[in-house]
Amino acid sequence: MSGNNDEKSTFKRLIGMRVKNTGGIKMIYISCMVMVCSIVIVLIYRHQTVKTFEGLNSMIDGILENTFDEKVFDESRFSALESKLAHYLLASQVSSRNVVQEREKIKGLITDISHQTRTPISNILLYSEMLMEDSQRDEDRQNLEALHQQAEKLNFLIASLVKLSRLESGIITVKAVRGNVWELASEICSQYEPLAEQKGLYMHFIQSNDDNDCMAKYDKKWTMEAVGNIVDNAIKYTDRGGITVAVKPYEMFCCIEISDTGIGIPEEEATLIFKRFYRSQSVSRIQGVGVGLYLAREIISAGNGYIKVQSKLGEGTKFFVYLPR
Repeated sequence: MSGNNDEKSTFKRLIGMRVKNTGGIKMIYISCMVMVCSIVIVLIYRHQTVKTFEGLNSMIDGILENTFDEKVFDESRFSALESKLAHYLLASQVSSRNVVQEREKIKGLITDISHQTRTPISNILLYSEMLMEDSQRDEDRQNLEALHQQAEKLNFLIASLVKLSRLESGIITVKAVRGNVWELASEICSQYEPLAEQKGLYMHFIQSNDDNDCMAKYDKKWTMEAVGNIVDNAIKYTDRGGITVAVKPYEMFCCIEISDTGIGIPEEEATLIFKRFYRSQSVSRIQGVGVGLYLAREIISAGNGYIKVQSKLGEGTKFFVYLPR
């Protein structure tokens, strides 16, 4: 009897161990299935996310290349964000096209104004000069000279406004390239030296000891226009002495310094002189329209440079044009 009982207990233990092993296998199997399902879900989500970002990237590339077209999106695959972005990009594309069209219209208008006014003003200047030569009376000659001066002023004003409009509307861009600032300043001095001599003024140019230190980035044509306007102003508002131009290298900039011995600028007006059409009442007797310094600042700023001014009334003025190296 005891032997049978031992066999029965052994058999029960074996069955219990088998049941336990089967339960453990099921748990392992279920765990593996859960892990596999989790990996599959993560991969599917990753795939959808990558596809969504690829769609967004394609939309942005399309708008940048001006080739974007709206499509019908499947909401089961694309989120509402993509649909909103598509509408936003389309609106941006339309806005960009409108800006380009408006710029072209402005460009055409400015060109028409420039061409349509050039010939009449040139004719007025020519005829006034011819009449002055033939005029016998001093009074008539004075009137013709006044007419000639006003025509020159109008010609300068229209030319300046055309330049300003082209620069401000982006039709003309300042393209800065590395160049020798000493050569630039020397050329400007040579250009304005005869004008200074006509007023009995000197024009001094101070060269740096090392030409290599005078390299900077600037657009030669436009920078000559800007610095030339400053030199022209210096000559205009100087009656005795003269103008000195120096080139000074610094670590991040190369500076063109224009100093004169002229009438100077009142302290309260030093921040106003770069405004468009600003002219001090104290210089109203001197011919000018007040756009030269404004144009100079716009040009230098467009080339990532800047202008500073120091002045004392009755003692002269110094302008500092900083060009990036």
